[in-house]
Amino acid sequence: MRLRTVLATTTAALAAATCLTAASPAAAGESHACSPSVSIDRFSDALDKTTYDGTFVGNFSALAVDRDGSLAALSDRSALFALNPRTLAPKSVVPLADENGTALDSEGLVIDRDGTRLITSETEPSVRRYSPQGEILDRLPVPSSLQVAPVGRAVSNGTFEGLTMLPGGRTLLASMEYALSGDSAGIVRLQTWERHGTTFELGAQYAYRTDTGLGVPEIQALPDGRLLVLERGFTSGVGNTVRLYLADPRRATDTSGVDTLTGQDGVRLIKKTLLTDIAACPTLGATAKQPQPNPLLDNIEGMVVTGIGKGGLKVLLVSDDNQNAVQTTRFYYLRVRV
Repeated sequence: MRLRTVLATTTAALAAATCLTAASPAAAGESHACSPSVSIDRFSDALDKTTYDGTFVGNFSALAVDRDGSLAALSDRSALFALNPRTLAPKSVVPLADENGTALDSEGLVIDRDGTRLITSETEPSVRRYSPQGEILDRLPVPSSLQVAPVGRAVSNGTFEGLTMLPGGRTLLASMEYALSGDSAGIVRLQTWERHGTTFELGAQYAYRTDTGLGVPEIQALPDGRLLVLERGFTSGVGNTVRLYLADPRRATDTSGVDTLTGQDGVRLIKKTLLTDIAACPTLGATAKQPQPNPLLDNIEGMVVTGIGKGGLKVLLVSDDNQNAVQTTRFYYLRVRV
């Protein structure tokens, strides 16, 4: 089923999210501009190296807005936090596990319209539905080719990183972080599922080309069916590269039946347009604990659209500190014009 433009009103969660604004208003002028399309209001390190209820607060891999407007932050160490939308202070934490009680490498998060949590684990990979209390409700099917070798062709630690629900709430989309074995380097697959009643069935698949050396840690659907895509990489001694793209999958080829992607096989890839390189943002006084092209940068991995205002989309990013002394849990408040 080809992806279609869905002219839908903003979802209830996005409407509730309009309270997720920066504590200080966006500053006008070039000093806060990252590019003609993106500006940064502020950043916050308030949660760096903190704990809550005996659980380390960090390792954040995904963000979502809950139905009550609170911020959900997913740790890749198998925990889901609820944060105060203004102060970021943790309000609760729910542990997660697979069917055998084993911790997840949890990477992608969607809060569905009924409040259930759709969460990816990068290990197999997998997508499971959880209750707000952390109980497993369902597990979605995954194509064999997208599973980690030797079962499939995916590389370890390079599977489902991004997860988003398309407008209308009927199509779920997950992004692989890196290319499958046999596909050309930099061409990653995006898998969809279609809602049928209370279950999701496999849908179309699409191909997206990253910049050289980068992977896809996160995607977010926009109300018109386009996507915000984060691309990220790391070079030892240099630091992180993080770029934000606007991508349009609406004319892309369904690649679910294409064994190998070469980039020269007639497959129409998802078109993308660079919005900004985060290294081009002003530092705003940020400091880095290791070499970075811009001290504002860190291992940015999570992203959510928190509202729509006169200045464009309000977009919140978060970095995954890997519970590492030389990395920082940092939240970035952006305004994005698309």
